Amino acid sequence: MKTRYIDTHCHLNFKRFNKSREQTIQGAQANGVETFIVPGTDLLLSQKAIEVATSNEYIYAAIGIHPHHTYESTGKPKEEQFMIDMKSLESLIVNPKVVAVGEIGLDRHVYEETKYEDYKISEEFIKAQKKYFIAQVHLAKKYRKSLIIHNRETKKDLLSILETSWHEEMRFHTVFHCCEPDDELLSYAQEHDIYIGIDGDVTYGGEKSLFAKKVPLDILVLETDSPFLLPEPLRAQKKYPNTPANIPLIAQCIADLKGIGVEEVAEATTRNAKKLFNI
Repeated sequence: MKTRYIDTHCHLNFKRFNKSREQTIQGAQANGVETFIVPGTDLLLSQKAIEVATSNEYIYAAIGIHPHHTYESTGKPKEEQFMIDMKSLESLIVNPKVVAVGEIGLDRHVYEETKYEDYKISEEFIKAQKKYFIAQVHLAKKYRKSLIIHNRETKKDLLSILETSWHEEMRFHTVFHCCEPDDELLSYAQEHDIYIGIDGDVTYGGEKSLFAKKVPLDILVLETDSPFLLPEPLRAQKKYPNTPANIPLIAQCIADLKGIGVEEVAEATTRNAKKLFNI
């Protein structure tokens, strides 16, 4: 029996794949990756995620506005822009290929490469992130969709919002995407039946490897975050971009860390992903 995987987070909607999308999908499927979740990061890429998902029965979409892209709302009439964005997301979420809202969340990281001029982490920016995050959590609840949560350097704020926005339907239908190696986040995930997404950086060693070893198999899902986070040994060989075909490398690393067979990792993470996204 051939080992089967699900890539729960791959940006096949990004322009990086415009000339190679079908080849990338076929290559991944030939390598045992049978199903893909494609998340949005803004309105245009959410629409593109739906287009990609509609083209293939094994691809599903998530729609959402990434915290980085709420920066746009700080320079415009805020309430007007916010209402337009939420209305637009609501028009997309009714598509039958949409299984989740994401990736959404909070982010205090200062990015060196960004399309935004004079980019900085201001309290106004963080306030906008929180507003969008809370609204999108409520949108997911309204339409009974799963959540893909992005968090970077904002643990305290994130957990505070989750505590006030939490509802029981989020259990088993929420994932901490590319989860930071943090024991408090892991404890919260275990207490609330939240899945932990593990990506190619687990192959780099260090804290992420130690963290992945701690994550129980029953709340673990596999992600590539393609085209980012190329796993080793491909990173050392500079074989960019990362693609869903590299999921088996992540699975093997996890299996080695836990001292179990890769088939056990594949079966558990596939089962978890299907439950997470109701697919």
